[in-house]
Amino acid sequence: MIEPGIFAKTFPGTDPNVVLAAVKRAGYRVAQYNMACSGLPSMPDFIPVGAPEAVAAAAGNAGVSIAALSATYNMIHPDPEMRRRGQEGLAVLVAAARPMGARLLTLCTGTRDPDDQWRPHPDNDTPDAWRDLLESMEVAVGIAEAHAIDLGIEPERANVVDSAAKARRLIDEMQSPRLKIVLDPANLVETEPAAEKRRIVEQAIELLADRIMLAHAKDRTADGTFTAAGKGVLDYPHYVRCLVSAGFDGPLIAHGLEAAEAPSVAGFLRRALAEAEQR
Repeated sequence: MIEPGIFAKTFPGTDPNVVLAAVKRAGYRVAQYNMACSGLPSMPDFIPVGAPEAVAAAAGNAGVSIAALSATYNMIHPDPEMRRRGQEGLAVLVAAARPMGARLLTLCTGTRDPDDQWRPHPDNDTPDAWRDLLESMEVAVGIAEAHAIDLGIEPERANVVDSAAKARRLIDEMQSPRLKIVLDPANLVETEPAAEKRRIVEQAIELLADRIMLAHAKDRTADGTFTAAGKGVLDYPHYVRCLVSAGFDGPLIAHGLEAAEAPSVAGFLRRALAEAEQR
C-alpha cells in the first residue's frame, strides 16, 4: 500500500529526534532522510560512530520509517576530481544506510554545469557526458553492492538523465538490479498543456514501472515553477492512479514545500490515494 512520506529536511533541526518527531506530528509515517538533519553535511566526509544508530532510534521513537537517504552529488561534473569526491561521500553514506534503517540511496545523475548539480547545461546531451555517467554509475553500483544497498536515480530535466527514456536506457545498459527509479512527475513536465502532462507522466510510469522504488510528490505552477503537491497544475489523481495501476506500493514522498504546508499536503496525498485505490 502506498504510504505518504516527506523529506525530513523540510523541518528545521539538527537532532534526528526533533526532526523525525516533527515528521510524525505533521501526519507522516515515512521520511526520506538527509544527514543535515543530524547536523552533518548532506554528503559528509565522515559520520561519527553511533550517528546512524541514533537516526534509527529516533525513527523508532517517532514511529517513522526511513524510506531513503539522500546522497546526491554531480555524477558527471566536468572536473573528474569532483566526481571522485562525490564517490567517496557516497561510500560513507552507503556504509551508514543500513544501520539507520535505509535500504535506498537517492542520486543525482548530474550536469556539466560546474556550480549547480540541478542546473541544465547544453553538454549534458553529448556522448562524453553519457560515457562519464556510465563510468560514475559503475563505481556507485560497486559501492552499493558491497553493502546490499539500492541506488535510486530520478529523471530530471536539468540532468543528463532528463527523461524516462534515458532512465530506461541507463537501466538497460548498466544491467544492475541495484539501480532503481525515483519518480517525480514535476521533474518530467514544465508548461505543456494538461493532456500532454498526463501523457508524459503515464508513459514514464509504464516505461519504468518495474524499477520504481520511490515516488516523489511536488507540483508545478502554470508558469513552470515548483510548488507543493496539490497547489499547482499537475493532475495528481491521474498520477496516483497510474502508480496504483502499475503495481507501485512504496512511499510517496512530499518535498518542495514549507514545514507549515506539510499537514495539508499529507491530507491531500491521503485523499488522492484513497480515491485512486477505490477505483
